Amino acid sequence: MTPLNQWSTICLVNWKRCKMYAKIYQYKFANVNEAKVAAAFCSDYLGGKIAEYKFQAINVAIGKGGDLSILIKFEDINKLKKYEEKAQSFINELKGSFVFKENHFAGVFVLNYEAEASARELKMSGPVKVLDESNA
Repeated sequence: MTPLNQWSTICLVNWKRCKMYAKIYQYKFANVNEAKVAAAFCSDYLGGKIAEYKFQAINVAIGKGGDLSILIKFEDINKLKKYEEKAQSFINELKGSFVFKENHFAGVFVLNYEAEASARELKMSGPVKVLDESNA
């Protein structure tokens, strides 16, 4: 069994070259209610850091057994390292506020797929003016 790490750094692989990096936090709380409160704290804190550290994506998930998982994606290693330099204050604040167990792993993603979150069709009501795209 490997020792528990404070966090894990993972390289998301696009076949032969590294394309994206991630910081993964995994925590286990006594119950789902504590995980919800911690998730709100983490979401608020990390949501305020999106522009500062140029997160590519951030996901926060809660499991019914009190699990909390946070995945933060970065475009390149330098942005991840900049975040890591300051991340300890976030971890210390979390540890000072909640009781939880940490369980982390390091690994390489073989597949990372995210569908684009956009609508292909818009339904409109009322008077609508269609603009010619060549003049827009």
